[in-house]
Amino acid sequence: MADAKLAGQIHRMWQRRSGPLILELDLTDGIAEGPPQDPVQALLTIRRTRLPDVLEGLKRASADDRVRALVVKVGGARLGLAKTQELREAVTDFRRSGKLTVAWAETFGDFVRGNLPYYLATGFDRIYLQPSGTLGLTGVAVEQVFLRGALDKLGIGFESAKRYEYKSAADQLTETGFTGPAREAVQRLAESVAEQLTAAIAEGRHKSPEQARELLQRGPFLAQQALDEGLVDGLQYRDEVYEQLHKEAGPDAMLLYLQRYQRTHALAELPRRVQSMQKAKNERFVAMIYAHGAIRHGRSGRGPGPGGGGMGSDTVSAALRAAAADERARAIVLRVNSPGGSATASDVIWREVVRLRAAGKPVVVSMGDVAASGGYFISAPADVIVAQPGTITGSIGVILGKPVLREIFGRAGVGTDTVTVGDNATMFSLSRPFTDAEWDRINGWLDAVYEDFTEKVASGRRLSRDRVHELARGRVWSGADAVANGLADETGGMRDAIAIARRRAGLPDDAPVRVYPRLGPLDQLRPAESSEVRPAAAATFGIRELFTDGWGPAWQFAAAAGLPPYGPLTLPGVWKINLPARCRPGRRVSRWSRSPTDATTWERRSARSCRCHSTRRWCWCRWPWILIQRRC
Repeated sequence: MADAKLAGQIHRMWQRRSGPLILELDLTDGIAEGPPQDPVQALLTIRRTRLPDVLEGLKRASADDRVRALVVKVGGARLGLAKTQELREAVTDFRRSGKLTVAWAETFGDFVRGNLPYYLATGFDRIYLQPSGTLGLTGVAVEQVFLRGALDKLGIGFESAKRYEYKSAADQLTETGFTGPAREAVQRLAESVAEQLTAAIAEGRHKSPEQARELLQRGPFLAQQALDEGLVDGLQYRDEVYEQLHKEAGPDAMLLYLQRYQRTHALAELPRRVQSMQKAKNERFVAMIYAHGAIRHGRSGRGPGPGGGGMGSDTVSAALRAAAADERARAIVLRVNSPGGSATASDVIWREVVRLRAAGKPVVVSMGDVAASGGYFISAPADVIVAQPGTITGSIGVILGKPVLREIFGRAGVGTDTVTVGDNATMFSLSRPFTDAEWDRINGWLDAVYEDFTEKVASGRRLSRDRVHELARGRVWSGADAVANGLADETGGMRDAIAIARRRAGLPDDAPVRVYPRLGPLDQLRPAESSEVRPAAAATFGIRELFTDGWGPAWQFAAAAGLPPYGPLTLPGVWKINLPARCRPGRRVSRWSRSPTDATTWERRSARSCRCHSTRRWCWCRWPWILIQRRC
């Protein structure tokens, strides 16, 4: 029984290696971008699909003859517009290989919030919807809740100042509706998104722009209505979709998650990559640095918001310094997904980007779903800014304010008293409004921050100060409009940014891309030795670096014990598989081995690879990385 089970597992592994595949991807729980910030986040997101794995996996699969089709479950509402566009572009590139792509959904939103999932689905050959589902194609709307009236009834005031009229972050506390400038900016943003959605429907469903626009205005649709309008190709349950896929791809085609496919190939190439790194210690690469979340002082960490946590200025600036010090890092891609935050923390990161450019290393910014305010501040000095058409960017401005609770304190019978040393010690007290003198100081600070912001944007973007002020004033732009007005250079995603970085650095098209800094779990847990991250001091990558990267402080013991250098979770030794077939000394046996030209391809070969041990009556047949044991 055990032998049969083992044989079945081996056969399944073998088929996964050599048989036809149907790759599948589940996007209903969203998708992550960069690596986890710490070991706890790594455990919490261990099963979460990551965008780089998907992009690289689709690129690899498009050239893999074993891959017959791609099926993706869509329908969740956890993807931003820019990330959706990046995935759609990758699927479109995969389709050019001539392989079938299928999107299916239980529902595109529950009669609402189906725009983005359906936007992604239009990039596939076929779209299937569960018969009980709906297509929540409801047009584009921006709704904001304004609390001014409620705060007035409670006796809570809110004082704020901004630079300039489009900076609307505090409007929900100070206004009862959109101001004129805010409405103008939001209206244009909604129109830009609607244009992009309409173009995708027209292209993917073979309709005219007028028909696509009319369908966007008439939604949402029931399943049968969506089928009648030609928005989907069929109404099928999951089992029916997959049964049809197997008929077209072949009954022996196996299902395999795309991220599992990509990681399997990455592990298979690890020995070759390690050998190449040992032979070429100065191998040049593109460093990928992630800047996700609200910008704050200190180190990055877990938390809510874009990117899943806060972006610490210490962490990101140290990574940029490390890339500047590493001679092998010839170009840097800074992946920004941030709504902004602290002005001074943003300035810390800005300074390191400027120093990188001064050192002669190209810096290319790849914008995610949002790169606004401080997120745009740190992007402005880059050589090239690449944004998706749906990226929310700009918001070049500044705001400051505080709530005033004096009235509600009086109603509740709450009193305050203070003892101060200094005229402005209680400047931000919630029990009173700002004085005229304090407003003078606040306005001076706002003017200084805005002046600094626009000056740095003008320098980085090579625009006049007047032109920057015209585009700034706190206004938010779509990525498409940002490219048109010069705030960004090109539309595209992470892959486009990497290609630009390679060209700018004079690297080949297949030059490696490495997440930077590359810290293991032990490095994340132990206290830092200094404000410099460890890769800044690592100028080479040899055997010692392999051990220290995998084992951390225990690397000397691991090396002395002869353990594998890749870490404690690596399977040690040589694996043995007992097979019932008999062999004789010197017998020519058939075996599978890696192709000498392609490490991912296995070829059937014949060789005198068995050696009989007369005392043990065992014959040892060595395969690459596996020792097969046959009874003589």
